[in-house]
Amino acid sequence: MKLNVRYEDNHLLIVDKPVNIPVQADASKDLDLLTMAKTYIKEKYNKPGQVYLGLVHRLDRPVGGAIVFARTSKAASRLADQLRRHKIDRKYLAICRGHLTADSGHLVDFLYKDRRKNISYVVDANHDQAKKAILSYQVIASQSDLSLVKVALETGRSHQIRLQLANQDCPLYGDQKYGQAVNQPGQQIALWAYHLSLTHPTTKERIQVTSLPDLTTNPWQQFDIASLDLT
Repeated sequence: MKLNVRYEDNHLLIVDKPVNIPVQADASKDLDLLTMAKTYIKEKYNKPGQVYLGLVHRLDRPVGGAIVFARTSKAASRLADQLRRHKIDRKYLAICRGHLTADSGHLVDFLYKDRRKNISYVVDANHDQAKKAILSYQVIASQSDLSLVKVALETGRSHQIRLQLANQDCPLYGDQKYGQAVNQPGQQIALWAYHLSLTHPTTKERIQVTSLPDLTTNPWQQFDIASLDLT
């Protein structure tokens, strides 16, 4: 599988995560993105021994799009600090089943993750393991039973976008975990990390990367995404 590199220097590596591969090795033993990226660095620069790549953030296995790795421990530390301070902007394209009650807004929920089952739930704020989840959204196109939505994360909770939109009765197209009632087995989840913006850990320049899914595939092909304002 070829790695699609969006940005690269001595400190950062930003790539497109393909759908349906894990970001890092897991119990499935399937090829993972971190291993792919390390192999890419090792082969391109003929590096002996092990290659360092720091994992800064994650994307769910079925989700694709832009993701950044740190090529040095100093870069990893500085990017982790940006992430904690909400200085890394992450925006997503999502196709939902149905229509949200407003064309734009903020969603604020409290989520609890059952790690044994790998599933999250919306819970009361008083739940002893509840974590606050905040996102903003804008509907940019719609048709009879689908909505194309831009989502910006303010927090990074597990399955956050999928669960918060499902809690609005608008589960993501293809989401088998939070939209079983309206999705068919085998459908690919329509969630893509299309925008990543961060401050370079050494030069302090703002790095921005845009990535799009395969617009010839369903359901993305049902919208004229290339002509839309994705800023």
